[in-house]
Amino acid sequence: MSKYVVTNPATGETGQSYPQISDAGMLEALASAHDTYKTWTKTTTVAQRAALIEKVAGLHRTKRQELAEIIVREMGKPIGQALGEVDFTADIYSFYATNAERFLADEQIVEFAGEGEAFIRRSALGVLIGIMPWNFPYYQVARFAGPNLILGNTILLKHAAQCPESAEAMHNIFSEAGFPVGAYVNVYADSAQIATAIADPRVQGVSLTGSERAGAAVAEVAGRNLKKVVLELGGNDPFILLSTDNMDEAVDAAIAARNDNNGQACNAGKRMIVIEALYEEFLEKFTAKMVGLKVEDPMKEDTYLSPLSSTSAADGLADQLAKAVAHGAKVHGSSERNGTHFGGVVLTGVTAENPAHYEEFFGPVAMVYSAKDEAEAIEIANDTPFGLGSYLFSTDKAQVARVADQIEAGMVYVNGVGLDSPELPFGGVKRSGFGRELGRFGIEEFVNRKLIRILK
Repeated sequence: MSKYVVTNPATGETGQSYPQISDAGMLEALASAHDTYKTWTKTTTVAQRAALIEKVAGLHRTKRQELAEIIVREMGKPIGQALGEVDFTADIYSFYATNAERFLADEQIVEFAGEGEAFIRRSALGVLIGIMPWNFPYYQVARFAGPNLILGNTILLKHAAQCPESAEAMHNIFSEAGFPVGAYVNVYADSAQIATAIADPRVQGVSLTGSERAGAAVAEVAGRNLKKVVLELGGNDPFILLSTDNMDEAVDAAIAARNDNNGQACNAGKRMIVIEALYEEFLEKFTAKMVGLKVEDPMKEDTYLSPLSSTSAADGLADQLAKAVAHGAKVHGSSERNGTHFGGVVLTGVTAENPAHYEEFFGPVAMVYSAKDEAEAIEIANDTPFGLGSYLFSTDKAQVARVADQIEAGMVYVNGVGLDSPELPFGGVKRSGFGRELGRFGIEEFVNRKLIRILK
């Protein structure tokens, strides 16, 4: 039986299964993508390809409800957030469609003082492989596929095993928008088939969003075959509260930072680090709101927290909690779960000797720390193998500048959450990966920056 199956985490109902692609089918898909790069890419302009991506954006808007309901079935995202994801996805495609010509324009080397001229011309590399996760099925694809298709790269896209329906929907959208066969190819492949494809000389790069283990495995194969890699892996982002004029607003921001997508976001604020003078008030109010979160039907418009993405995800989270408690953490709220239903939990007393201190909890579980001063808050924030994002709250502008510079992360959001935008680059450092997506940098990863030097 195929592993590409839709299982609704809210109901347990099993939907359609999708057959895994054969090895021969993978070779055909790769040949199609390569042939399209050699023909279509070479005979179309950036403007023409951008126009197709704008059609992709429009189709996401037209099919908004249908697309949102698919991912509710696949991974349990509340319908309001699912609609928001589709909207953001469309905005990403439109952003690149609007700005790609400017981003990819020839760049004169102004420092060059010799005879004639010298400039950089940006062009595509060839076939790319995208390996995408289940937690944001449309958004993750858009930030990879949008810029690269406009650039002229062609794509083999392997989506998560629990997202075959959304994967098929996206494939159909690219086809409906007018992209030729081979420009964007959805493949229901396994890891061995992907490893073989990465090693193929026709493939020029690979982008993965997923776990550390998956990232390391892909990077190993890519490195052995000298292929460019972009990795967006896990995160254990700090939410640092140093001062506030409104504790209730700060607590609401922390709740939002922790629980987006049912707490299953790599850039969620997972570790609440609070200055000692504010700790007790914050802990009381934050805990009351966290433990008050109830799991509801993801198809209800006002649902805030819905079931986790799968039974295995809930099992893993429960095991992490049990291990954290065994190493001395104190649980606030109920750590009991019912199938995929997992309510809000707060952990305190998590020391550096506790494995939980260094782990990413993928679900509505927050760790709260007290820091005696700014220096200790920074020390706790940076005491992690990850370095994706971070959240900093302070009323002192000088302190904001000082602390932001010292946080070891790819992104620092100050006095706000949910501030992502298509214009802003996304990515991390340390074990959170390397490379950037979104913004101008997102179209600069898989590109040949070709020097052209003209004497006369």
